[in-house]
Amino acid sequence: MPRKDLRDKVYLSLRRDLVSGAIPATERLGEQRLAERYSVSRTPVREALARLLADGLVLRGHDGLHAYRPHVDDLAGLYELRQTLEIRGIVRAIDDATLHHDAPVIVTELELWRRAREAHPTDITEVVSMDEQFHTTLLSASGNPALTVALCAVNAKVRPVRLVGSMTHQDIRSRVEEHITIGEAVLEGKLDEARTALLAHISSHEKTVIARAEQAASMAGALRI
Repeated sequence: MPRKDLRDKVYLSLRRDLVSGAIPATERLGEQRLAERYSVSRTPVREALARLLADGLVLRGHDGLHAYRPHVDDLAGLYELRQTLEIRGIVRAIDDATLHHDAPVIVTELELWRRAREAHPTDITEVVSMDEQFHTTLLSASGNPALTVALCAVNAKVRPVRLVGSMTHQDIRSRVEEHITIGEAVLEGKLDEARTALLAHISSHEKTVIARAEQAASMAGALRI
């Protein structure tokens, strides 16, 4: 495999394992152990770790490198940024009547959520993945790729906390209905309604995630999770 392809493969694999929680936050990211994990030499691992440090997904502590886990106090700032990005996707079309969301893309996404309404998903990893896909798709459909790139970066930092714990069936049903409401409002051109629903949805998410982070921090006896 060409060196660049190998570097990218290791970087993407390590990034995936960090944000999914497959590599625990408590595990030190040693080059040799990671090289064995991905069956490569230490060089592409070292390069991947350097990139992830630059991305903010790896932090250097007194005992070496560890996966980033947001401090409880960081979460409010991350959600403020998320809200700014996502609401901007709606406001662009409100402010400029010549701008329109990519309707076919949203229709396809809504079909997934209508199926979820019948299927009643229970796996938190699946639900979080679907949620992120909906929001990045909706923002992408607004026509500014830079906003979507920024949202993906926020998602990657918040995701580890979202995957902690579980969700009740009622929580999941509520989330499903909220996504459908937002998507349908955008398709129908009811952008003020879509903005209001999106704001409420993100605010509800923020409260849930911060409560989950505080609980995890309390159980761990520290403010880092």
